[in-house]
Amino acid sequence: MRGVLIHHTKVTDEPGNTVEIKIWKLPKTTKGRPHGYKYSLVYVVNGERVLGYDNSEGKGDHRHYKDREEPCRFTGIDRLFEDFYDDVRRFRDEG
Repeated sequence: MRGVLIHHTKVTDEPGNTVEIKIWKLPKTTKGRPHGYKYSLVYVVNGERVLGYDNSEGKGDHRHYKDREEPCRFTGIDRLFEDFYDDVRRFRDEG
C-alpha cells in the first residue's frame, strides 16, 4: 500500500555512522498497521545495521538491536523517535 512520505532524514556523523528515518502516512489502516503509518528507522555502523525499528509487511511493529529482533509497541510518532534515539545512545555508550 502506497503512502505519503511525511518524514525523511539521513544524517552521517563524523565517524561515518548513519541514522536514516523514513515515515509514511498510509491512506488507510490495516491489520498489520492499525495506526496508519509505515516506518523505518535505522542506525548503521561500519556499513551494518546495528539498530532498527520498522513495521515491514507481515511482521508488525518490531525492533532490531544488534542480532536480536523483538516486537515493540507503537504508541505514536514522538514515542517512536524517543525510543529509537534512546537505543542509539545506549548502543554508543556500550561501544
